[in-house]
Amino acid sequence: MSMAKMLPRRRSPQQRIALLALAVVLLLVFSRSICGFVIDYFWWRELGQVPTWLRMNLYRYGPGLGAWLIVFLVLWIAHARGLKHAGTGLSEHPWYARISTLVLLLVSLVIATIAVDGWTVARYVGGRGEESGWRDPVFARPLGFYFFELPFYFMLIHFLEVCAFGGALVYYAAARGWQLRRELPNFGAGEIDLGDLRTLGRLESGLLRGLTAVFLAGLAADFWLGRYDLLLSDHGNLMVGIDYVQQTFGLPLQTVKALAALFAAGLVLGGRRKLALACAVVLVIDYMIPPLVSTLYVRPNELALEKPYLHRHIEATRSAFGLDSRVRETEFAAHKEARIDFVRNRPLLDNVRLWDWRAFHDTLSQSQPLRPYAYADTDVDRYRIDGQLRQVLLAPRELALDQLGDARNRWINRALTFTHGYGLVLAEANRITSTGLPELLVKDAPVEVLTPSLKVTRPEAYYGETETEPVFVRTAQPEFNYPSGSSEVSTRYEGRGGFPISSAGKRAIAAVAFGDWNILLTNALTPESRMMMRRRVVERLNERAEFITWDSDPYMVITDAGRLVWIVDGYMTSEAHPYARGVTTENNARFNYIRNSVKATVDAYDGDIHLYVFDEQDPLVRAYMRLFPELFVPASTMPADLRAHTRYPEVLFRAQAEIYRTYHMRDPESYYNRADLWDLATYTTGQGSQPQPVTPTYMVAMVPGESTPEFLLMVPFTPRNKQNLIGVMVARCDGPHLGEIVFLYLPKQEVIPGPLQIEALINQDPIISKDLTLWSTQGSQVLRSQILALPIDQTFLYVAPIYIQASNARMPQLRKVALAMGNTLIYADTYEQALADLEAVQRGKAPAATGAAVSAAAPLATPSST
Repeated sequence: MSMAKMLPRRRSPQQRIALLALAVVLLLVFSRSICGFVIDYFWWRELGQVPTWLRMNLYRYGPGLGAWLIVFLVLWIAHARGLKHAGTGLSEHPWYARISTLVLLLVSLVIATIAVDGWTVARYVGGRGEESGWRDPVFARPLGFYFFELPFYFMLIHFLEVCAFGGALVYYAAARGWQLRRELPNFGAGEIDLGDLRTLGRLESGLLRGLTAVFLAGLAADFWLGRYDLLLSDHGNLMVGIDYVQQTFGLPLQTVKALAALFAAGLVLGGRRKLALACAVVLVIDYMIPPLVSTLYVRPNELALEKPYLHRHIEATRSAFGLDSRVRETEFAAHKEARIDFVRNRPLLDNVRLWDWRAFHDTLSQSQPLRPYAYADTDVDRYRIDGQLRQVLLAPRELALDQLGDARNRWINRALTFTHGYGLVLAEANRITSTGLPELLVKDAPVEVLTPSLKVTRPEAYYGETETEPVFVRTAQPEFNYPSGSSEVSTRYEGRGGFPISSAGKRAIAAVAFGDWNILLTNALTPESRMMMRRRVVERLNERAEFITWDSDPYMVITDAGRLVWIVDGYMTSEAHPYARGVTTENNARFNYIRNSVKATVDAYDGDIHLYVFDEQDPLVRAYMRLFPELFVPASTMPADLRAHTRYPEVLFRAQAEIYRTYHMRDPESYYNRADLWDLATYTTGQGSQPQPVTPTYMVAMVPGESTPEFLLMVPFTPRNKQNLIGVMVARCDGPHLGEIVFLYLPKQEVIPGPLQIEALINQDPIISKDLTLWSTQGSQVLRSQILALPIDQTFLYVAPIYIQASNARMPQLRKVALAMGNTLIYADTYEQALADLEAVQRGKAPAATGAAVSAAAPLATPSST
């Protein structure tokens, strides 16, 4: 062999330039992803959760990479065997070998990405063998089988089927394509005589038969597991799950189909393809028999035949939404004209919420403006003030850089100067000033606290509901805190949030990751500088635990030490609960199982995250606790000052209320006939507006039978197409009662007016109607909030605040309060006066002459709810 042949072949200048250009392009394409990965490491290290991050990446990418390798090997082997069948090989066609290998790599990547989900594998690893108290009524399998194992088995089988089908397709294409090229001389020129194709003969090989048999075996497993999938069959508004036809015919036919597919696989291996095709007759039988039985036999006798299956469906749905445990259903023997004990109920009456959160929010925007901050949201909570449990409204101030105009686009302003929100406004929900505005307990800047029961020691909020851009703290640039007259008060961050960004290497990595070269070029960063990212609370939690569905509405809490902390509810959801009906939320999320298993806290100053497990019986959260043990801590470790502000989440409550409208009917016959369907009560915002469903309302009230007020979440129900009350759903939030639900059934023989009927009383009252008309014609806008329905003693007290605001300024003022109980309507300037007038009417005395209107309205002509 000559020396020239032994030396490596030198690449031409054109080839070297092309390779260099390709390397540069790849570097540019992937550099941002690589730098982003490094920044993620810094972020997770800041939180002390690097092992969790590594495990998440292993589950996120590991199964996909393994699947990519398997698919590529299957396709590559099938391709090579196809070439061999055609009498050629990859070594004989170097350029074709390179191109085909690249194509197979890309195709394999697409297939693996679509067919394999890393989190399905992770859930299987964490939840395999998970036991639960609930088992399905057909196969006696626990929930863990449907949540973790069945999805994994289906994914595995579908992956096997895709590999077999793809391998067979590649083998056939390669073998037939190269065979055509070799045996038909005119093929390369595009001239093909179809008659010549007959000379090629039948394409037959052991590999093709084997791949077809594997596909059929996968199909058999698919049919077999399909028996379990029948428990999620949707039969319209009748039920979900296996019904009479599926139990009697569907399950046996699934078994027959599985056996037929296995038999067909054996026939294919034996080379008897035509006989294998005959097995498809089972599919025809499966397609024809169940509909015939349903039409000719079941439909005329539906209730009698489906009753046991309806019972399964009802109980499974209630269980899936947590309506079977920690639930108390009791009759509330309400009477329209019952008397109430004003002395005994004083703690309840003193906590009635007069400020609607929407009106409160608009008022703050005018009465407590502070540039460049805005009130993104208003939350309802409760605090011990002067030793008494008080309902409050709380609105944090968050950055609103759009108030800076063009100055918001300056990088120094966005990244270094305006870095955080500042303080909050807090008011008792039932305290009103003489001018009809909320009486604030926490306000202004610097923060002023007007009660010794609260304190705010760290008002700066670097993490919030609207903070989206990364910022840099401990820099040479002073941070804006709040305006003071014509000057500004600055601050310097003193916490441990963020990660160090002082070195040139870290700055360069951050600059590439965020596509912002100012990070590298600025002179403002010092050796102490830190970078804060993912500052929006929900985004921060989604990155920390993406497998949890986080509530989109965090709420802020003031701790005993005066720090500001966000609390966020986390939900474990699934669409795989057997026999259970699903619901769809406002953001189009769908599930048929939900638990509020986790509550998270995020420190508004440091960004520290804690995930507290509140439902250790949930199989989903138990699986994730096994996968990521460092991520969760028990609810018992939550500090008492934060635990005092946990609450029943509205998202879960809404889902349960939606289910309970129908599934309070536990008798299959009543459910089938839909004889007692309920709706959420409705209300209007004023004359001429369309009725809309009430929203669940947080309030401080007393559960009937209890003696002390507590923080509750409530929503009333009415019978379908009627407006009188039929029941109230109450969720308890305080102490050991957190998570308990009480359903108050109203006696059907007593017609208790609902919110819409009370509004009709208000609108029809001549004095009230005159005032509303007068204000509207004087350039003011009348605002009506949702009427509060308070169960008290043996009746309901309705509270309807009435606000007015100028048409050209959104600053609502509380102008009047209407109280209604039965057919008695009180209308006064203040809530206290209205309450005194109601007490006077109840005692048979005339109310004080303070301009209040008192009327005994005509009885409501409401049909019975029965």
